[in-house]
Amino acid sequence: MTTTISGLTAVRAGLLDYQAAWDEQRRLHESVVAGERGDTVLLLEHPSVYTAGKRTEPWDRPTDGTPVVDVDRGGKITWHGPGQLVGYPIVRLPDPVDVVAYVRRTEELLIDVCAEFGLAAGRIEGRSGVWVPEDDRGPARKVAAIGIRVARGVTLHGFSINCDCDLTYFDRIVPCGIRDAGVSSLTAELGRPIGVADVLPVVERRLSTLVTV
Repeated sequence: MTTTISGLTAVRAGLLDYQAAWDEQRRLHESVVAGERGDTVLLLEHPSVYTAGKRTEPWDRPTDGTPVVDVDRGGKITWHGPGQLVGYPIVRLPDPVDVVAYVRRTEELLIDVCAEFGLAAGRIEGRSGVWVPEDDRGPARKVAAIGIRVARGVTLHGFSINCDCDLTYFDRIVPCGIRDAGVSSLTAELGRPIGVADVLPVVERRLSTLVTV
């Protein structure tokens, strides 16, 4: 299913293997770079997989032999799997390319999505992604992660937001290389079931944030 929103084409790709999604990202990237198609965002779930960005340290990885896919995005190691909505925007950035500004727009999109469900989340200085601040339930907790790459002025990789995923998958790694904070989900924070099907249309409605400069 595809939807066009503010010039962006959103593609609902369902449950898609990580390698298949990576191949599709690269195909779309070539088309956008060549001017053969407009900005496109893949929205999907993955079967359970760990992916390691270029800054992943050996001690961040699982110690139990769990397979890890090494990828060319920024950031460190994370988990993707059922109950987590993943977005891969393949969008052309305006000149001059400002990667930090793009990351901030991605964070804004995710903060607004959380707010729509009643969760007050935001940024933490020096850390990417979207966080629930420290409170009486514990230290700061990440509910959405961001890891991107820009090649020839067009983005790859993107963001993930934890809806109702099994958070124990994060226990095997040092998520995003951060030891002094936790990982959470919309369901865990709000105490009611919020699935990918609930979050998907909300993300779609806010995708224009990515290209609003």
